[in-house]
Amino acid sequence: MHPAGIVDLLAAYDIPVAGRTACVVGRSAILGKPVAMLLLQQDATVAICHSRTPDLAAEVGRADIVVAAVGRAELIKGEWIKPGAVVVDAGYNEGNVGDVEFATAATRSAYITPVPGGVGPMTIATLMSQTVTAAERRE
Repeated sequence: MHPAGIVDLLAAYDIPVAGRTACVVGRSAILGKPVAMLLLQQDATVAICHSRTPDLAAEVGRADIVVAAVGRAELIKGEWIKPGAVVVDAGYNEGNVGDVEFATAATRSAYITPVPGGVGPMTIATLMSQTVTAAERRE
């Protein structure tokens, strides 16, 4: 997933970011940290967590927006999700499962991206858009 694609996805569904609490589970330089900074730039209060965060369940449970980008199949349990939260699962693991335990999380969340078929198409659309923008700037 592309970090800007996650922000675009939230905007496309009119999901407010400003004033919300976001938990980004994943600290990679190519997704976790950039998406955290983009959410912070939009006035969210952001916690960056990872697989070794003490009491990860509590951190996830406080969040209005959860971005899962840790690369561990179903690390984030559905019962951790705050009722009404928005869940963006950017993980893709063996067996076609994401980083979030989908079935349970879907019953608790207001919005959730499926795996596969959720953020993948958004990645392609964002990269295409950025390619067009780069080409136009070059002209």
